[in-house]
Amino acid sequence: MTAAQTRAMESDAFARRAADAGDLMRRAGAAVMTAILQTWPELRAERPHDPRRALVLCGPGNNGGDGFVIARHLAQRGWQVRVLFCGEAMRLSPEARAAHDAWCVHGEARPVDPSDPGPVGASDLLVDALFGFGLSRPVTDHQPLLAALASARAEGRIAASVAVDLPSGLCADSGRALVGPGGRLIPADLTVSFHSLKPGHLLAEGPALCGRVMVADLGLAPPATAIRRSLWQARPAALNLAKAPGAHKYDHGHAVVLAGGPGAGGAARLAARSALRAGAGLVTLAPPKAAMPEHAGPPDALMRRAVDSAEALAEWLSDGRIRALCLGPGCGIARAEALLPAALDWGGALVLDADAISALASRADLRATLHPGCVLTPHDGEFARLFPDLTARMKAPVAPLSRLEAAQEAARYLGATILLKGPDTIIATPDHAIIHSRHDLGWLATAGAGDVLAGLITGLLARARAAPEACEAAVLLHAEAAHRIGPGLIADDLPEALPAILRDLER
Repeated sequence: MTAAQTRAMESDAFARRAADAGDLMRRAGAAVMTAILQTWPELRAERPHDPRRALVLCGPGNNGGDGFVIARHLAQRGWQVRVLFCGEAMRLSPEARAAHDAWCVHGEARPVDPSDPGPVGASDLLVDALFGFGLSRPVTDHQPLLAALASARAEGRIAASVAVDLPSGLCADSGRALVGPGGRLIPADLTVSFHSLKPGHLLAEGPALCGRVMVADLGLAPPATAIRRSLWQARPAALNLAKAPGAHKYDHGHAVVLAGGPGAGGAARLAARSALRAGAGLVTLAPPKAAMPEHAGPPDALMRRAVDSAEALAEWLSDGRIRALCLGPGCGIARAEALLPAALDWGGALVLDADAISALASRADLRATLHPGCVLTPHDGEFARLFPDLTARMKAPVAPLSRLEAAQEAARYLGATILLKGPDTIIATPDHAIIHSRHDLGWLATAGAGDVLAGLITGLLARARAAPEACEAAVLLHAEAAHRIGPGLIADDLPEALPAILRDLER
C-alpha cells in the first residue's frame, strides 16, 4: 500500500471504531519488540549486571509515539534506555502524548536539537522512530542528527539499528532519500513495516536503507476502496508454463523477431533463442536480406526469413498463424522506425524494445496507434526519452514521483503495458502496477540481458498469454535464471538455464 492508502485504511478503521489510535500505537510498539527478538534471539536473555543499552529516537508525530512504546518495552526487559525526543510534548497527538507520559515513568525523554545534536554516544541498539510513512519533504533541519547517528552506526558505536515503518527520511512511495546535498540517512538492519509493505521498501534507495523488512499485521481489515493491486509476489499460476500433451507446434504460437543489418544480429538471436525456450511453438528470425548469411549458425530450430521493407512485413503478418512480434533488439533505429507502422497496424501482440523505443520516442505521431497488445520494455534512459516530463517529476526534490507511479501514468497515456527495467522492475498497465524487486542480481547488468527478457515476453505472448501475465512470468524466469547462474553470468547463459527451471516448476 502507498502512504495515502495506508492513511485511508487507518482513518476508515477509526471512523468505524474498529480500532483507536492509542491501541494501534501499543500494537505497533509490541510488534516491533517482537520483531527485534525474532531477529536477534540472543537479546532475549536479561543481563541484570550488564544491561544492554538502547537509544530510541522519537519524532513529533505518531511514529515517535511508537518509539515511546518500544522504549518502555525495552526498559521493562531490563535494558538501559536513552530516549532522544525531537519535538515538544505539548504538541503531540493525544495518543502519542499518552505514550510519552507512560515512558516518562521509566526514564527521561531528553529533548534534542536536531541541528546540533552533540555526541550521540554508544549503544547496542538504535530504534529509529523519528519519521514514518507520512514524510513528503526533505529532512533538511534534521540532517546533522541523522548524519551523526549514521556515522556512529558506520563506525560500530551503534551495534544494530531498527527502523519503525521506514528509515527516517525515506519516501514511502518512491524509495527516495529525502535529503539535501550531502545529506545522509541511517541505514537499518531491520525495518518493521505496519499493515503491508510500502513501495519505498522496494524501490530506488529503499532496499539498501531498509535492510531486512518484516511486516507486522496490526489487525486492521483494509477497505477495498483504499487498496489497489500495487505490489505483487510470485503466484504459482503466473508460472504454469507446461505444454499440453498432443499439442501441435502452432498451438503454442508462432513468434517473429525482427533483426538488424549486417554485424548487428546478436541481440535478435538472443531474443529469438529465448522465445523458443519460453515455449513458443515456432520462432522465426527476420533480418534484412543482406544480413541473412550471418544467421546461418545454430540453433537450427530457429526459422529464418528475410524482411527488407514495411510492405514485406505487412504481407507476412497477414498470415494468421503469427501470434507475437518483437521489434527492437539490435534492429537499428532507422530500420525500427521504418517497420513500426506495419507492426502497429497489424494489431497483434507486439514487444517494442531497445531501438524500437528510441524510434517511437522520435515519432510522437505513432504513439496514438499503440494498443493493449503492445509491451514496451524501456530502461530508465529510454523511458526518459519517451517521457521527459515524468522523468523530471521523478527527480523532484519534494514529493517525487515514484517509478511505480511514473510507469503507470505512462501506461495509461499509451494504453499499453510498460515494463520499466531495473533492479526494481515495474510492470504497469492502465489498470494496475506490479513491483518485482531483486537487488541481489547485479550480474544481470550485462550486454544482452534485456534482449533475453524481450524474447521471453515474446515467446509467452505467442503462447496466448495476456501481456501483463507474460511480463510477470518472463521477469520471474529471467531473475531465477540469473540467480541460478550467479557470478560470471553472460546473456547467452540465460536461455540455457531455463529448461531446468521449467522442469522444477512442472514438478
